[in-house]
Amino acid sequence: MAGPFTLDIAARVHNICKDWPQGAEIRDLDRALRVLTKWRSHLIELTYLRHHGAVIRGGLFAGLKYVERATEGSLIARLLGVYESELHPHLEALMPHVDCVLDIGCAEGYYAVGLAYRYPTVEIFAHDTSEDARAACADLAARNDVSDRVRIGGEFGPGDFEAFASRDVLVLVDAEGAEVDILDPAASPALSEMRIIVETHNHFRAGARETMRRRFEPTHDIVEVRTRPKAFEPPPWLDELTELDLLLSTWEWRERLTPWLIMTPRSG
Repeated sequence: MAGPFTLDIAARVHNICKDWPQGAEIRDLDRALRVLTKWRSHLIELTYLRHHGAVIRGGLFAGLKYVERATEGSLIARLLGVYESELHPHLEALMPHVDCVLDIGCAEGYYAVGLAYRYPTVEIFAHDTSEDARAACADLAARNDVSDRVRIGGEFGPGDFEAFASRDVLVLVDAEGAEVDILDPAASPALSEMRIIVETHNHFRAGARETMRRRFEPTHDIVEVRTRPKAFEPPPWLDELTELDLLLSTWEWRERLTPWLIMTPRSG
């Protein structure tokens, strides 16, 4: 029997397609393709959960108890441990040098709880403007016994960095274009001493990536990291599916390229 997610996908495809004229715009075809591939991705998620439960299989957070429905983006890529795996070597290099993490745009807590789980001496401050995301993050922290080190809060503004000026901080920002508002060293001088990983969203905020570079090049060494094909060892049941299913299991549902900037203060 079709579940509510499957029925929702079917309804959305129907609404997209029902009034298409001959020679429909490419953007309409693109919308339909995204809906159908998300539906297929969801079926792969359900199969994973049936075989393994909601536990991350590999990568930086292997063994982490996770959720059965992500607040945003692909769940299966997280469960397999390949989600944003391009950042893993940078996190492994930076984390030994920090005593706390500011995760701004924490969603259900993939990084906030994952880093608390992996690095048991580090304190995490997880912020999100969504009440549902904050509740999911709190629940995830409790299920992984790290609630004592994961502090959850709402909106985080530029001036709030000053409270962490005396600490060794890693700042993670994934804010769908609001990185331009949040990361402003003119409003918060403490940022000049902080290690920062920010996902840039030019399609949400024109020139966001260039703005970040311009603001931080005077004080930081900056490395740009882009999404790359994922290398991983699939579970046997996934290895028996189609090549397309293998590709979809690592797809992170991005609409456009959203490079990260890894920014390390030269003073450090």
